[in-house]
This record gives sequence, C-alpha cells and structure tokens, in this order.
Amino acid sequence: MLGNDYKGQTCSIARTLELVGERWTILVLRDIFLGIRRFDDLQRDLGVARNVLAARLERLVQEGILEKAPYQERPVRHEYLLTDKGLDLWPVVVELMQWGDRYAAPAAGPPVLLRHKGCGGVLGERRICSDCAQPLSVRDVRAELGPGAGTGASPRQAALARHR
Repeated sequence: MLGNDYKGQTCSIARTLELVGERWTILVLRDIFLGIRRFDDLQRDLGVARNVLAARLERLVQEGILEKAPYQERPVRHEYLLTDKGLDLWPVVVELMQWGDRYAAPAAGPPVLLRHKGCGGVLGERRICSDCAQPLSVRDVRAELGPGAGTGASPRQAALARHR
C-alpha cells in the first residue's frame, strides 16, 4: 500500500507532492486562484469536511504558500491569500487545467476560461495569449465561466461570473 509520504525519495517532484499533491490541497489552491478565499466559501464549493479543509489550509499556511489575513474582527475571521511562493504554483495549476480541458472536459467545452486582461484573448499553450501572443502570468489573466461550466450557484461559479 502507498504511504502518505515519500520518505527516502530524493526527488523534487516527491517533495512537491508532499506539499500540494493531496487531492483536496490542489483543489483548495484552484479555488483560491479563482478568488474563493474564505473558509466557508471554500468548504461550500469543495464539499470537503471542515476538519480536512482546516488541516489543508493550516499546512499551506505553515509552508508559506498561503497567508491568513483578517477580514472581520468580531468574531475574528480570516481569508487566505497566496504568497509569492503560492503564486509560483500558478503554472502548475494552469497546466493541470489545460490537460483536463484537452482530455477530460465536458462535451460543451472547458468549464473555465482564462482571459488576457489586456486584449481579451484566451490563455493558450505555454501560457501565451491566443490573440496577441504575449506570454502571460497569473497577474495578466482573469478567470471566467467557460462553455462547459453548466449551471448552478457554487461559490466558484459566482466568483467566475463576477468577471463577466
């Protein structure tokens, strides 16, 4: 049986999987990249148990991938923001999304589109704008609902709809 860690693996991929390879962790990061930053919204969108979500968020904070910022004083509530270390995971998340768009998207098309804020073109292969051919970073794009998004009122869909 596969264990929960990769002890004995002298490999950067194994060490990275220790931090972000668990299923809920990468989905938490996806949602935070899409603008869902509050615990209750993350929990509602993901449908993950609260204790599991709390553990994943705490680990991401401990590892310096996320930071907590208060948005309410009484009671104290926090939102989770990506640090520079967390923002550096954007290409990984985008590549996973694009792979999924090619091989696992609904028949209608991708559920999420990443658009260049500058010209409105769609993020293409190698993170190049499909219209102006400019290389794009996390700060150059906005996410919006794609043709395969379907209907519903999840926090993810609401966050994406705000960009339309």
